[in-house]
Order: sequence, then structure tokens, then C-alpha cells
Amino acid sequence: MEHKDISLENNDLTQEQTQEILDGNESSETADPSEETVNELSEAEKSKIEAADWKDKYVRLYAEFENYRQRTSKEKISLISTASENLMVELLPVIDDFERSLKAIETSSDVQSLKEGVDLVYQKFVKTLSQKGLKPMESIGQPFDAELQEAITQFPAPTPEQKGQVIDEVEKGYTLNEKTIRFAKVIIGA
Repeated sequence: MEHKDISLENNDLTQEQTQEILDGNESSETADPSEETVNELSEAEKSKIEAADWKDKYVRLYAEFENYRQRTSKEKISLISTASENLMVELLPVIDDFERSLKAIETSSDVQSLKEGVDLVYQKFVKTLSQKGLKPMESIGQPFDAELQEAITQFPAPTPEQKGQVIDEVEKGYTLNEKTIRFAKVIIGA
């Protein structure tokens, strides 16, 4: 008796097991033996084949998801460990300028030129940080805002208009890309 193997892609049944199922269910020859063999499979055998197919698809999908999860986890770890690399590279010229200014302080007696040099380095440093999204908060003369400022103390207001406003700033507050990363420490008028 001649028959064709049923292609059972992505399941747990081997070709030998499939062949045994087909051999056990053969009864007569027809014009298309492969069609006859498929039709002769019992419902239980068909269900078993279908269940094996679904199980294989599930296992493959689960494996793909696990691979994806592990890959993204590695990418996150890598991103976190090198997140500040770009900022550090841009701050290196500022460090070089500070080192040059420290050498100049040792040999120079002109205080005004040293002051100008340090001011230039400071401006370069601030510019580099502002390009990365760091911005100082403006507090002096503004009404006190507990969401952005931390009151250190209160002094009597010099004028009635300054009551409840910031009259001095002990430490500047900063935002990074519109998110407050340090609150301003201020003195308010009472």
C-alpha cells in the first residue's frame, strides 16, 4: 500500500510516530492516499497533533519573549552604566582649562588676569551644563513656592511688597530638562 507522510511541522510527534498512526488506520486504497490517510485519523489523534502544534507554538513564543526580555535587560544595564559618558566627554575640556588655570596661579602675580581666566572657565562650564539641559532657578524677588524652594529662615521684609517673597538665596536650585533636581534654599521676607 502506498501512502505519503503527513507533514507535521512544529510539533512533538516524530515522523516514525506519525507513520505508525497512518499505518494503523489504513483500510483501503483510493485515488489520493494522502487525503484518505488524513481523513482516517481519529478525532483523538487529530486533537493530539493539534495540541502538540499549539504547545510548540507556545514554547517558541515564550522562548522569543524570554530572549527579548534578556536582551532589553542587558541594554538597560549598558545604558545605565554609560549614561553619563557623553556628559563626561564634554566636561573634559573644562577640566583641562581648570588645570591650566591652576598652573597659571602658581606662576602669575596678576590677580586681574587670573580672575578673568577663572571666570572664562566658569562660563564654559555653565554653558556645557546648560547644553545638557541644566538650568538654574531664579528665586530672588519671586514669591515663595514650597514646590521649588526650601525656606531656611525668615527675616523682616525691608519693604511691604517683599513680604512672602524671596529676599536672599543661600543655595541655587536647578532643573534638568524641566525636572527639579535641587530645590533652592532661600530666605523669605516676613
